[in-house]
Amino acid sequence: MDSNKMGTSLSENMGYLNGKLSVDTNFDIVYRVIKIGGRDACMYFIDGFCKDELMQKMLQYFLDIKEEEMPKDAHEMSKTSLPYVEVDLQDTWEKIIYFLMSGVFVLMVDGYDQCLLIDSRTYPSRGVEEPEKDKVLRGSKDGFVETIVFNTALIRRRIRSTELRMEMMQAGKSSKTDIVLCYMDSRVDHEFLNKVKERIEQIKVDALTMNQESLAECLYKKKWYNPFPKFKFTERPDTAAAQILEGDIVILVDNSPSAMITPTSIFDVVEEADDYYFPPITGTYLRLSRFLICILTYLLTPTFLLLMQNPAWIPGGFEFIAIEGDVNIPLIWQFLILELALDGLRLAAVNTPNMLSTPLSVMAALVLGEFSVNSGWFNSEVMLYMAFVAIANYTQASYELSYAIKFMRIINLILTAIFGIWGYIGAIVIMVIAIVTNKTVSGKSYIYPLLPFNMKQLSKRLLRKRLPEARE
Repeated sequence: MDSNKMGTSLSENMGYLNGKLSVDTNFDIVYRVIKIGGRDACMYFIDGFCKDELMQKMLQYFLDIKEEEMPKDAHEMSKTSLPYVEVDLQDTWEKIIYFLMSGVFVLMVDGYDQCLLIDSRTYPSRGVEEPEKDKVLRGSKDGFVETIVFNTALIRRRIRSTELRMEMMQAGKSSKTDIVLCYMDSRVDHEFLNKVKERIEQIKVDALTMNQESLAECLYKKKWYNPFPKFKFTERPDTAAAQILEGDIVILVDNSPSAMITPTSIFDVVEEADDYYFPPITGTYLRLSRFLICILTYLLTPTFLLLMQNPAWIPGGFEFIAIEGDVNIPLIWQFLILELALDGLRLAAVNTPNMLSTPLSVMAALVLGEFSVNSGWFNSEVMLYMAFVAIANYTQASYELSYAIKFMRIINLILTAIFGIWGYIGAIVIMVIAIVTNKTVSGKSYIYPLLPFNMKQLSKRLLRKRLPEARE
């Protein structure tokens, strides 16, 4: 028998497949030999992936087929004797094993040189409730889940156009992870689309163990040291649908409850769904305030450190910001310790059981707040500004952008402590260079429409304007 294609002998086909699947070892791979229309047949499926009620009805239907009604080949059987919608035919072992391991029901009949693939699978999944990270005050309350078919359905529900494309690909030698490219055929940049497809096809990894992050690192290998995000991630189907309508590509990865949007600029990362669920003036205020707070989280602590090094530079009327008490530990070390401590508290909060999170948060606030100041480890002014920075970081939905700003802020603190005003200016220059020289996956400018400059697009990015159909 050809090692690549199945034959017509059921016993040989079963022998090959049983050896490949190790059915004697894998308890969850089930096979059963039955009679269909007087012929021997065998069905394979993975326990937990098939709908029991549906399989019971189909099995009863197969057993009721009479010998004289039995179709002559698999193609005819799929057309006349299979009471199900999602049916396919395959004769190559690689494809058959792939679909079987994906949860598809496989039926082989003696004398047929093709097997029937019945897509009756169902995956363990949770409900499409609102995601914890991408919450909005108004708007839809559904979110992506770990099942890729459900995620594509959520997008299809919002874009009922024949131009919408959902293209399936796979990556990973062992995992064979499903990847779906979602785009509008008439609006997408086809040159960039082909580049993305080519890069996915060239991925040579054993498995996408970390889902989208593994895929992102394979798609964008250049400038890994630049911390600013190259992709935008969202768990909201309305945000993903909006980006598709704007001509972007949304990449869905099986087992991941979020969508990866590309190409992405710095303005795309800062945008949020709430900007569009409020009237234009409110949406503009939210967007501009987010920009302003983002700048403040970067400049606040380095500026305070610079002013404490040069008290004469403190503007008139702001003398109260100066530290009056004793400084037992240099300010730079206070800031660096708190930067690390905040991440420690964040990691602790993630791993703390819900029933203990409230009392432990109160204890952390008391111990690390009041007692650390009274003990002389930190000054109250330093604690105040770091508390603002810690809270303000959550105004950004993108964790990647928040950490990029954090890394740049730490560089600014260190350079300011060592070189004073020149270190402060140099750190700002480094941040600007990091943003300007960063590129999207498509190779275009990361700060478009600033570079190249486009006033119309820039105003659209900064201001929440009325929708075209709402204008007079």
